[in-house]
Amino acid sequence: MCELMTIAAAVAFTAIYFIGKRKGTPSTAAFTTMLMFWGAALMWAVDCVAEKMDGEPLFDISREDTVLGFIILGAGLLVFAALSLTSRLRKPAAA
Repeated sequence: MCELMTIAAAVAFTAIYFIGKRKGTPSTAAFTTMLMFWGAALMWAVDCVAEKMDGEPLFDISREDTVLGFIILGAGLLVFAALSLTSRLRKPAAA
């Protein structure tokens, strides 16, 4: 389940980044978070393949895996919030 949740977050942040880029205001926080979630999705995909090779189901839809998915999403959102906050604080005030 954490694999599916991570892929959904990666797709969402990819959309956020490219919509912002199309409007002319690309967000480095969204870009960094997007890459982080895609990296995590790749990691979970390798884990899913390794579990499948061991004879386990491809996706683990257990309660523990769902909790792990929410922890990953929460950590990613905290990183996004921290990056957004620091980028806003670094911008000089408009006169």
